[in-house]
Amino acid sequence: MAYFEQAPLPFATDALEPWIGARTVEIHYGGHHRGYVEKLNQLAREDASARRPLADLVCEAEGDLLDLAGQAWNHDFYWRGLRPRGGGKPAGALLACLDAAFCGFANCQRRLVETATGHFGSGWAWLVLDERERLRVTTTHDGHNPLRHGQAPLYTIDVWEHAYYLDVQNERDRYVDAVIKHLVDWDFVLENLVRATGAGCRSLRSVAR
Repeated sequence: MAYFEQAPLPFATDALEPWIGARTVEIHYGGHHRGYVEKLNQLAREDASARRPLADLVCEAEGDLLDLAGQAWNHDFYWRGLRPRGGGKPAGALLACLDAAFCGFANCQRRLVETATGHFGSGWAWLVLDERERLRVTTTHDGHNPLRHGQAPLYTIDVWEHAYYLDVQNERDRYVDAVIKHLVDWDFVLENLVRATGAGCRSLRSVAR
């Protein structure tokens, strides 16, 4: 019995080329991501305490269960945040929020690139809405997730080597720069921000301060 399902990729395996190659996506999604989900299901079959919503496990579990749940959640979120022919500038309320929070959209891009590139070892770089409803960039190690710290994830970049090594070897900066400039789905970021604030169309004034 499968207690957890791997969400389908929201695009074809070659849709992110030339920035992320089809072979990278095949191995990353079909190998690493699928492996985490399969191992999580194995734990759930053996341990009833693992049969909880994935977000609950991310926030409350420990040890192997936390690692597997976090990696399953994080990867699903990562894929949904990528879009062929994405990148560029967001529009409207989201651009205003990012401009205000980071003293300009270019600074937001630079912060994401520097944080993701500079993260030591394996993990994730995140754009989050923190517990004080401030936009910020942060990182987590291994399979950890900002939800565990009371922060709402808005976007993430996978900085495990399997996300980029086939394409650019150890030049993580090239991968991160390509993701930010060409693949980020800003509509996905806006959806997450609206959900996190309950702001609807009130221009997200409480965040853009």
